[in-house]
Amino acid sequence: SSSSRDDSLRDKRAQILSRGLPKQKPIEGVKQVVVLASGKGGVGKSTTAVNIALALAANDSTKEVGLLDVDIYGPSIPKMMNLKGNPELTPKNLMRPLKNYGIACMSMGFLIEETAPVVWRGLMVMSAVEKLLRQVDWGQLDYLVVDMPPGTGDVQLSVSQNIPITGAVIISTPQDVALLDARKGAEMFRKVHVPVLGLIQNMSVFQCPKCKHETHIFGADGVRDLAETLGLDILGDIPLHVNIRETCDSGQPVVISQPQSDA
Repeated sequence: SSSSRDDSLRDKRAQILSRGLPKQKPIEGVKQVVVLASGKGGVGKSTTAVNIALALAANDSTKEVGLLDVDIYGPSIPKMMNLKGNPELTPKNLMRPLKNYGIACMSMGFLIEETAPVVWRGLMVMSAVEKLLRQVDWGQLDYLVVDMPPGTGDVQLSVSQNIPITGAVIISTPQDVALLDARKGAEMFRKVHVPVLGLIQNMSVFQCPKCKHETHIFGADGVRDLAETLGLDILGDIPLHVNIRETCDSGQPVVISQPQSDA
């Protein structure tokens, strides 16, 4: 019948496509990998990744948490986690993560000068990503939070296809231009069979510190509407607050430095 022929063709196509994909191999010692992604840059992805890693550790002190920064061109984790220096090497020539606030961290920012730009072509970037994925001694981790670069390019595909990922979290502001790219990010993960755990709406509302008037600078419910369209959950709604920005800039993220604050 035509339906069985269609099924046969679909199976053959899937087999051919799968031949070109790398075999997924877990990161040694890591139980769960959660990636934090955004289509567009500047929506607070690294800030959210840092605070989620700290929150996972604060929520259960028995859990070991790591933070991997695969944004090769613009690594933010060293500054936000108040870490400097080069990783030590183990006898097996693996890099030891730097640690602060109980979180093991690895970033391209530890391997280059702080002010040095990474002026690399794609092959060098992919080689660096491979090193960050395969040449780090994480010990034993319950969670590894991965801070992805913005977009849906080589790095995102390489990470998604090389290691088993428990789930992806998409971060966006409610602004229309950010939502367009957030949707592309969610669809990319679906195409490579990575579960999307949900969306986070960031910088949703600003409250004037003097008169307490609230303003939706980037729009009100854009991410909620997108989540509904895609059939996904909203995992959080984060305000545009000076404390969140200041604490990350000073290397003392709000989850660790002001755990009782509204933010």
